[in-house]
Formats: sequence, structure tokens, C-alpha cells
Amino acid sequence: MNGINVANEVLLHSLEERAKELNCLYLIEEALADQDSSFESTIDKLISAIPLGWKYSEKCVVRIEVEKISYQSPGFKDTPWVMASHINVQGSAVGTMFVHYTEELPLADDGPFLKDEWRLMNTISDRIGHFILHQRLKKLFQDWKSQQEKDELTRKPEWIIVLDLLKKTDQTLFSIISRKMLNNLFCKGIPESKDLFAKLGNNIDFQSTETELNRPSKKQVLESSFNLGYEIFDVAADYFTEADLLAQIQKWIHEEKSHFLVKALANQNTPLAEIADAIRKYHHTNPSSFELASPIHQGIRVSLIRRFLTDQLEYIDIAKNNFAIGDFYDVLQNVIFPTEGHGKLGGKSAGLLLAKRIIEKYESEYPILKNVKIPKTWYITSDGLMSFVYYNNLEDVIEQKYKQIDEVRQEYPHIIQAFKNSHFPAE
Repeated sequence: MNGINVANEVLLHSLEERAKELNCLYLIEEALADQDSSFESTIDKLISAIPLGWKYSEKCVVRIEVEKISYQSPGFKDTPWVMASHINVQGSAVGTMFVHYTEELPLADDGPFLKDEWRLMNTISDRIGHFILHQRLKKLFQDWKSQQEKDELTRKPEWIIVLDLLKKTDQTLFSIISRKMLNNLFCKGIPESKDLFAKLGNNIDFQSTETELNRPSKKQVLESSFNLGYEIFDVAADYFTEADLLAQIQKWIHEEKSHFLVKALANQNTPLAEIADAIRKYHHTNPSSFELASPIHQGIRVSLIRRFLTDQLEYIDIAKNNFAIGDFYDVLQNVIFPTEGHGKLGGKSAGLLLAKRIIEKYESEYPILKNVKIPKTWYITSDGLMSFVYYNNLEDVIEQKYKQIDEVRQEYPHIIQAFKNSHFPAE
């Protein structure tokens, strides 16, 4: 009995800690979703909410440093008992979050801190990074609108305004897009691109196409593309319309913000949890679900279908024209899978999801489809099912398919009850 009581106490303690984490995350999401609050006010709310997710909340203080500005709990002081996590925006560190205990406390997984608190720490810093990116994009849009109003009488082309703002707010992306445009000019055989490449350190002979000089050329850095950016686009303006230039710039910006998702999907061994985080990040950086008909986005859709649903070519050929990347963000809200899981959702789920997308796509064209309702559904991955079976010591049911049909029928009602009285793993 003592062993059972101890196990129950451990389970109860684990559930209490989990409830604290969820409450902390709820308050953080609530603060980040408040569009009317200033940046400083939002950070203050985060500093108040973060300690609630830690075991010893009343002895927990927080400092958040963003772009050399520090925000901290009232009465904050540095102590040796500290956790720290970088706040990243588009792969670059813009600040750090610190969580301190104000006094020495009992040892846990890492000093006085639990391993789950490290996971919570990284989740919070990641969400703060998304928030900062959203604020930057919001300011970029506001600046663009303001610039548009100022230049109404002597209006610059929209693509120049976008480039101006991009150069001020994201110099790396400006350099990448300038380089892409130069490559585009070169591939189309535009003569001025030869001079531009020479300025980057490459001397190209347009007349010599039969042989190629196979030797290393001078390494070109993004700084060179940054400095030549306007010159590159001045040449492009002589060969492309304003609408074409704007569309091309928008396409490249959107593709660059999708690369982290492409990278996550490229590795077949990436756990579903990491892919799910990449999809959530994509959704937060593209909240309007705007997608371009580009090869990159087509490739992402196909990779997501293969990763979550099926490798069957007939299915993929239909699904790639009906699914959007944003659809997988919606599906993820109802997917149950182990932390390190790699499984798919299975054939029935794949069929149901594709049918749902086709019905939604054509219901305006065929009004009768509006009467078709899709039940609210949760999806368990294939390895999620096996995790459930092993967690509840139900391995014997795997052998059912090898038994005689009469024996299967006899045991079936008992198996149903065994499953109904079992539990999912705590995660």
C-alpha cells in the first residue's frame, strides 16, 4: 500500500507541476495576444507570469534583456541559482531571458531546477522571439503605410519602398534578395550583369560558352550584395515591369521565411515535435496563411503530406493541389503523438482529411456540399498507438491477428474494456 501511495503522490505532484506550466503558458499567450498593449507593458506582464510556471514561484525572479534594454521583476537581484535562454529572431540572438531563485533550494534535475522547467524556459523564449518578429513586421507595415502616404504625390514604385524598408529593418534579407536578383539577371543573359558580377569579384566572359574555366573564384560575401543592392535593382528596372519586380521581391521574402520549415522536413529523422514547432513558427510569421505558387511551397506541401499522411503517389498527386501548409497547423491542434515520435496519422485519417479539404474547396461551387459535416476528430499517430499499448502493458493484443476467429470474437469485449480503462502516457 505504501508503494501505491508513493506512486500516487508522485503522479499528483507531476500533474500539479504540469497544471502550473499550462497556467503560465496561458497567461503568456494572453499577454502576447493583447494587440493594444505597448511592448514594455507586454514584457512586464510576461515577467509577472513566468515565475508561476516554476516549482518555487514565490522565490523566483525574472530578467529579460532585449536589444541591450533590460526589464526585470521588482526587487530583482543576481544569484548563483540561474537559468538562461537566448531569445532568437530569424536565427539571430536579440536578447536573453534569465530566471533566478533568490535563495538556495533543494537539488533537482539541474541544480534546483527541474528538466521540465528548462523545456518551459525554451518554449517561452521562443514565443518571445515570435512576438518580437511580429512587432518588427507590424512596424515595417506601419512604416510602409506611412511612407506610402508621404510619397503619395511623388510616389516611388512600391517595389522601391519595400526595398527601402527592408534595407533598414533586415539587412541580411536585403542582401539575399539583391543576390537573387543578380543571379536572375545573369541567367536571363542581361549584359549589365557581367559588370555587376565583376564588382563582386567574378570576371565572366559571356562570349565563351563552349569551355569553362574550372578554378576557384573570389569568395563573395553578403556584404557585397548589400552594397550593390540598389545598383542591381536599377538594372532590373530596365528589363522588368514594376508589378513583376514587386511580385518577385514578395516571392523571395516569403520563401526566405519558409526555409526553417524546409530544413526541418529535409531530415527524415526529425521528430514530429520539432516539425510541429516549425509549422507553428511558420504560422506565426505568416498569420494570413498567404502562400505563393512557388516550387519551394509546392515542395513543402508534398513533404508535409509524406511526413504526416502517406507516401502513396496517387494520394500525393491529388492532395498536393488541395492541401495548404496552413492546413497542417490546424490539424496539429488535434494530433496526439509521443515526444520523440516519427509516426504518420494513418490511412483513415489521410482519407478523412483529404475529403474534408476537397469538400471545403468546392462547397461554393456545389451548394449540396455545405450540408456535409466533418466530425470533430483527434488523430493518434501510428507510434502513438504503440506507445499507448506498451504503456498499459497491452502487448498481448498485438497477437490477436494470429488467433482463430472464434477466439478473437470471444476476447474482443474484454479487450474493449481493457482499452477503455487504460491511460495515455503523462506527456
